[in-house]
Amino acid sequence: MSQPQEITIPTVTLNNGVQIPQLGFGAFQVPPEETQRIVEGALEAGYRHIDTAAAYRNEAGVGAAIAASGIPRGEIFITTKLRNGEQGMAHQAFQNSRQALGLDYVDLYLIHWPVPAQGLFTEAWKDMEKLYANNQIRAIGVSNFLADHLDTLLPAADIVPAVNQIEIHPAFQQQELAAKNRSLGIAVEAYSPLGQGADLAAATVKSLAAKYGATPAQVVLAWHLSQGTIVIPKSVQAARMRENLGSAAVSLTPAEAAEITELESGARTGGDPAVAAHSQM
Repeated sequence: MSQPQEITIPTVTLNNGVQIPQLGFGAFQVPPEETQRIVEGALEAGYRHIDTAAAYRNEAGVGAAIAASGIPRGEIFITTKLRNGEQGMAHQAFQNSRQALGLDYVDLYLIHWPVPAQGLFTEAWKDMEKLYANNQIRAIGVSNFLADHLDTLLPAADIVPAVNQIEIHPAFQQQELAAKNRSLGIAVEAYSPLGQGADLAAATVKSLAAKYGATPAQVVLAWHLSQGTIVIPKSVQAARMRENLGSAAVSLTPAEAAEITELESGARTGGDPAVAAHSQM
């Protein structure tokens, strides 16, 4: 299987020099029994960055798709995440994920949520630093970390996180948090990049889609890409997968990107990291 020649996906260089494809495929809510088929479809479409998590319970399907694809391992970037309920046993949790994926190493490993009530994310980070030092992970990072969580973590850390994966879409941009991450050298990665579809109905988005002969999703993803944000849209439909990849060919002007930025309304769609405490077990 070879990546379609007409698709050129930009990359982002992380703070340790590792390159990550800026546009990836998210496996959130992909049913475990369908994961291999769907991820094989994503790889066939041209994705070379797959994002999963232990909490999604579909790591084995992702691994099976990688094995079946015939694509050299070094050409695929794999992210998985530490369950909230396993922050006190990060080393073993990582080994379980790696074995489920059937991989010798993982490209990016993230603390899925800070769960500040547990007070364990710094301990988990220190374990992840050891895994990184042993070359079992190419880059380590966090997800859903707010400014105060970073302020707690960084003084105790020897390694600055490479990535912070947070909810970002036109209606919920977390601009101050994103700017803080970038100022620290932490790449910003957006989940729910389309606002779970709600942001696609905005008149500005639909107007730009008509102007460029693009889909509303392609316009919103192009907005993310224009800001240097890593983005991981999810779709189980092959045609939609290909459409989302096509966003890399849409170039918005700065003025057009600014129009989309004006859609900020504070409309969070996911949990609040300040209080979220689900175990994910």
